[in-house]
Amino acid sequence: MLFNSLDFAVFLPIVFVLYWFVTARHLKLQNILLLVASYVFYGWWDWRFLSLILFSSLVDYFVALAMSRSDDPRRRKGLLWISVLVNIGFLGFFKYFNFFVASFTDAFTLFGMPMQGYSLSIILPVGISFYTFQTLSYTIDVYRRKLEPTKNFIAFSAFVSFFPQLVAGPIERAKNLLPQFYVKRKFDYAEATEGLKQILWGLFKKMVIADNCAVFVNVVFEDYASHNASTLLLAAVFFAFQIYGDFSGYSDIAIGTSRLFGFRLMQNFAYPYFSRDIAEFWRRWHISLSTWFRDYVYIPLGGSRGATYKQLRNVFIVFVVSGFWHGANWTFIVWGGLNALYFVPLLLLKRNRSNLDVVAAHRWYPSLRELWGMLTTFWITVLAWIFFRSETVGDAFLYIASLFDASLFRPIDVKINSSLELLFYLIGFLLLVEWWGRRKEFALSQMAPKWPQLVRWTFYAFIVFCILMYMQTEETPFIYFQF
Repeated sequence: MLFNSLDFAVFLPIVFVLYWFVTARHLKLQNILLLVASYVFYGWWDWRFLSLILFSSLVDYFVALAMSRSDDPRRRKGLLWISVLVNIGFLGFFKYFNFFVASFTDAFTLFGMPMQGYSLSIILPVGISFYTFQTLSYTIDVYRRKLEPTKNFIAFSAFVSFFPQLVAGPIERAKNLLPQFYVKRKFDYAEATEGLKQILWGLFKKMVIADNCAVFVNVVFEDYASHNASTLLLAAVFFAFQIYGDFSGYSDIAIGTSRLFGFRLMQNFAYPYFSRDIAEFWRRWHISLSTWFRDYVYIPLGGSRGATYKQLRNVFIVFVVSGFWHGANWTFIVWGGLNALYFVPLLLLKRNRSNLDVVAAHRWYPSLRELWGMLTTFWITVLAWIFFRSETVGDAFLYIASLFDASLFRPIDVKINSSLELLFYLIGFLLLVEWWGRRKEFALSQMAPKWPQLVRWTFYAFIVFCILMYMQTEETPFIYFQF
């Protein structure tokens, strides 16, 4: 079930009414309702996938309880490995089996020993990369004694499968989300209003920005060799806004929907294209995944402690593993490695934590130095996104090589149904609103409280108009569903 579908537009109000008007007096019934709604939401794609999420929930629930009853380090570590092997095993089989087989046979062929490879027709369960990491963090935290395991299986299952963030995050930590299933929720009008505004802004980013950029991007990337350099450059820039609008739009809808039910999820995007260096970018992009790798991979490896070469090693491991998490393709691994290379100068100069505050925190405009930092960070990010979007590493290198051509100064050679000029205006509107709201959790948060009511509602009506006017006629899945 897609957030931008008619199905969800019917599903959400039904669950909302049942939640607040039928089960509001009984916490357990509310949790059961959320669990059932989440399984319906997830099973809408393919009911067979429900067995995976149920099995993962059962394993981690009982593993955590068993760990809490034992003080034997070896037994506790053995139980942790059960959780790791089950979760990573599912992820590895469904997502990476064919990749490893193909890479293995290609390696032997390269050294003059051709092998006959084979592949399986495996359907990737939607959201498996997200909920496996979420449940895995629960058992790791219990193992580290940072969290007491729950004995409430309904609450735990609802935490694992919570439908607003189940498919594409944020990847929530148990210590933040799970306790919210234990306490009685009361309807908060102000929170619900903020949630609706966040949903509205998420739909704008997805349906107006991302989906319209995708039309141009798909045409160019599918046949990049036949287009001039200016067209290729514009497609790369549009993809940067497509993936941002698509993924951060999903996160906004997820967080806003959670607010309607009295839950608070972590912020997943914090205006990353206003970052002044690549380290700041990764503190602001997909925050739930970045902090997951920081806490469960980077810090256990030694983090920023120790010799410089160890710090560099840790950075490369995290970025490469992060790239591999995104997909079973060498393009994602190269994308991760390239971002690690971007990070190296900052680490060597010890400037990787130079920009921790909001850009132009107390000013309307950035300084020239801040502007230069934002522009350079954006362009190297665009370059890396080419690897992320390309089918093969070779395609990505050829795409980049084609940018260095005299045709860079020629007119765009692709015509699409929608107006490119209009798309520039819409992206400009996005950037303007996000710059204005960059100090807030999301761009429309507490938007202009001193504005007259008529002006505020006119502004919201304009966003709704844009969504209805420029949405695609067909439902378009979110990019991160494939991860």
